[in-house]
Amino acid sequence: MQPPRPSTLIAELSYQCPLHCPYCSNPLHIGGETYRDELETEHWLRAFREARALGVLQLALTGGEPMLRRDLDELCAGARDAGLYSSLITAGTLFTRERAEALKAAGLDHVQISIQSPDAADNDRIAGNRSFEKKIAAAGFARELDFPLTINCVLHRQNLDRIEEILDLTLELGAQRLELANTQYYGWAVPNQDALMPSWEQLERAEEAVKRFRERVGPKVDVLWVLPDYFEDLPKPCMGGWGRTAMVLAPNGDVLPCQAASTIPGLEFANVREHPLDWIWSESDAFARFRGTDWMQEPCRSCPLGRQEVDFGGCRCQALRLAGDAAATDPVCRFSPHHDRVVAAREPARTDEFVYRTMKRPERV
Repeated sequence: MQPPRPSTLIAELSYQCPLHCPYCSNPLHIGGETYRDELETEHWLRAFREARALGVLQLALTGGEPMLRRDLDELCAGARDAGLYSSLITAGTLFTRERAEALKAAGLDHVQISIQSPDAADNDRIAGNRSFEKKIAAAGFARELDFPLTINCVLHRQNLDRIEEILDLTLELGAQRLELANTQYYGWAVPNQDALMPSWEQLERAEEAVKRFRERVGPKVDVLWVLPDYFEDLPKPCMGGWGRTAMVLAPNGDVLPCQAASTIPGLEFANVREHPLDWIWSESDAFARFRGTDWMQEPCRSCPLGRQEVDFGGCRCQALRLAGDAAATDPVCRFSPHHDRVVAAREPARTDEFVYRTMKRPERV
């Protein structure tokens, strides 16, 4: 059977970043040779063309910080020529008026800027870098140039109580969309779990604030609110289902089914320097391993709710971390024999101290 066609390519252009966010989804160990050998411009452009031929419509230019790539204008033009809708996912610190104008001329379609907190000092503390004023300026440049603008704020115990300020700031900045994604615990969030885990009470207050905001502003701002998996009792489909809707292209050219797939031992990741995207999507080990439902163990295999093709077993990386087996039922599921580990992890954060993200700068971009 032919796999479904992908709709999204997540292009992690570089893992370099001026910020040091303690919940970053980038791999924990990124200072070695694996990600120093960043993909050349020609390979990115070919990957964009091959992605469009596969059926991809949306391109997320992300990282790290994608604006550290010196060829970003050329990549945006290549995405436009390939027929992809391109979104720049940026911290905003390098998004000056001059750079914004150049990216607009190159064909960039949409800008998403991350804000760590609506309070300047708090934002800079969480980011590990003085960045708030540059982020606000970047949002202004985006609106002046008529880019569709999304604000993203990753939520956790240390900023959830500012939710109403976050909502009001989004209105002030003129954004059309706000993504409020509570921290998911992989990447740098794993060693920071004790500093990030919120309480039920915080989440309930925040959800009520979001509800009131939606009622007040209507369709003017589209607000995406995502609960952390640890406070659910049924899992979400990982990336819309493993190998079903999206692929991640790492800075070195490896193609992954999700951002954290490299944590799963034994998976072999094909590289776009050596293989076409069509083959990687359809035939490679990494995408075939957990695609569909044949790989499922119990209780997924005979799910009492019949959710096998709704959540596809949940997150494989979370299953590995909490159950010790990437093929196990995601322990978020109340039917998992390991669900007690998720419940126990809901204990609110016990420290304010962060382990900040670090990375040495690659020698070549």
